[in-house]
Parts: sequence; structure tokens; C-alpha cells
Amino acid sequence: QVQLVESGGGLVQPGGSLRLSCAASGSIFAIDSMGWYRQAPGKQRELVATITRGGSANYEDSVKGRFTISRDNAKNTLYLQMNSLKPEDTAVYYCQGSVTGSFWEVWGQGTLVTVSS
Repeated sequence: QVQLVESGGGLVQPGGSLRLSCAASGSIFAIDSMGWYRQAPGKQRELVATITRGGSANYEDSVKGRFTISRDNAKNTLYLQMNSLKPEDTAVYYCQGSVTGSFWEVWGQGTLVTVSS
């Protein structure tokens, strides 16, 4: 069974950068789509970005131009490079994987990102 573990969260000042990693216990090659979600205090979980096995990425409007999602299939790792961070980016960030044509999905436990001066 594939398990995902996020890391890289922490406290950062506005305008700063963080790189989140999502390490899989097994191969992610079979996972067609992977994504990053986030949940801020008192708010619903929202999609941040997705990336296909082939590297096609999509982003939520508020992070376009600031965040970059990538995946290294050889290292079985998903990344989220976050630049120009804003206080409103503060949330628990979760990585997720899914397979096209099925309802199967796997989630990590989350990593907390706090953007504050």
C-alpha cells in the first residue's frame, strides 16, 4: 500500500519561500495525478495544484506565478515550491494521489505552513 508523508513545512516570513516534499513509500509512477491541497483554520480544504504522471500541471488562481508543483517519479517524491508567500497561504498542506478512472486515492497526514512576521 502506498503511503505519503509530507515534510518541509514551518514558519516563514511574508515574501519568503518554502519547499514542501511528499515522499511515497512505494512507486508513484502508477499514480496518474498527484496534487497539493491545503486547509486553513476554520476553512474547507481546497485544491492548490495538480500534476499528472507526464508533468502537466494546473494551479489554483491565487498561487499561479508563485507556486510550482513537480514530481520526481524516480525518487517517488512530489514537491511544491512556494515563493512570495503570503499570510493567507497559512494552512496545513496535504499531498494526494489518484488514479484516473477509479475512486481510489491516498492522502498524506499534512505539514503545517505558517506565514507570519
